[in-house]
Amino acid sequence: MINLINFKSILVHAICIAGTIFLTSSCSENNTTDSKEVAEQENIENMAADDKTIVVVENDNDAKFLMEAAELQLEEINLGKLAQQKGSSPHVKELGKMMETQHTKSFIELKALAQSKSVSVPESNTEDSKDAYEKLVDKTGDDFGKAYSDMMVEYHEDAIKLFEKASTESEDADIRTWAANQLPALRTHLTHAEACKKECDKAKS
Repeated sequence: MINLINFKSILVHAICIAGTIFLTSSCSENNTTDSKEVAEQENIENMAADDKTIVVVENDNDAKFLMEAAELQLEEINLGKLAQQKGSSPHVKELGKMMETQHTKSFIELKALAQSKSVSVPESNTEDSKDAYEKLVDKTGDDFGKAYSDMMVEYHEDAIKLFEKASTESEDADIRTWAANQLPALRTHLTHAEACKKECDKAKS
């Protein structure tokens, strides 16, 4: 069931990666490499390899979903830890603990799924995730709680849309099943995030 990404797609990604490599090398003194870009390059190399390479994912949209899902899990874990450290109220700390615990479990499952499909995914926080962290790290007290809960509501609304699409449109049965199985937990997370947001809004009013 080998079905490599079409040649045009490989060329487009390869050009993007080439530009990324150039920019990275020109700024090497910063020693910053985005883990999402590393995973993208590995996937391109795997899919462009000879016909002995096992590529089970049937199109690049599935690989893209797995990468985006991994980025999401890592971000939620990182921000959940921060909420437990900086949250000044029990509901913020509890939401952070839920995010860390359940998204860690999901990430472990995702890595196993991606590996079975010969897809590389980010394994450390990406630049986008670091940006989200920076938006919160200097906040304290009720300001932190409100910003964190607002972010969790927005992120989980987006995550549910992403996973709903994958659960119906993915061409890979395993990916469809995994995405569908994640939706109940994501909806529960959204409910808790909304409740936390209400409490934080009250504290700020």
